Amino acid sequence: MECVIWRHPAPRGAAGRCIGVTDLQVDARKAKRLAHRVRAEARRQRWPREVWTSPLERGVAVGRWLRRWGWRHRRDARLAELDFGAWEGRAWADVAAAEVQAWCEDFARFAPGGGEPLEALFERCRCFLDEVLRECGDQEVVLIVGHGGWINTVAGVAAGSGVPQRAADWPPAPRYGALRRFTLAAASSA
Repeated sequence: MECVIWRHPAPRGAAGRCIGVTDLQVDARKAKRLAHRVRAEARRQRWPREVWTSPLERGVAVGRWLRRWGWRHRRDARLAELDFGAWEGRAWADVAAAEVQAWCEDFARFAPGGGEPLEALFERCRCFLDEVLRECGDQEVVLIVGHGGWINTVAGVAAGSGVPQRAADWPPAPRYGALRRFTLAAASSA
């Protein structure tokens, strides 16, 4: 099975802030524009008219447009971005440098702001992918509008590379609206 993921549109008010599970709005025109791109690519490729998103508005807004056009929109909390706990919504400049350094030094296991460690995000991702493979096994592709950290996590799971131990090994997030494709054959065994 192939996992096709578009990163959600740019959320309002995110610049310079630590944003994980903070639920920010997106411009309706940007959400509609991305939904048009998803729909057009699905038509071209003859993919199913079904999209998965997290419950966060920056993905749901795109799913809502697709649902209006006859698509099935499925939400799953396991698709949410990393939970940054007490860091959520704060300006990065206001997060203590020592805390950020501690996270960088134990990137896989440190829970930033008391939230969720990266290894927990990987586990959420694996559980979701396992379930999708079981539930939709005869389907050739699953379409998702996702978050940057979640997309990077799928890349690691699909490649079998495991949870990065150092911050330097974590790739930059894909740009907003970017399309990424991954093969999921036994992806969760990593």
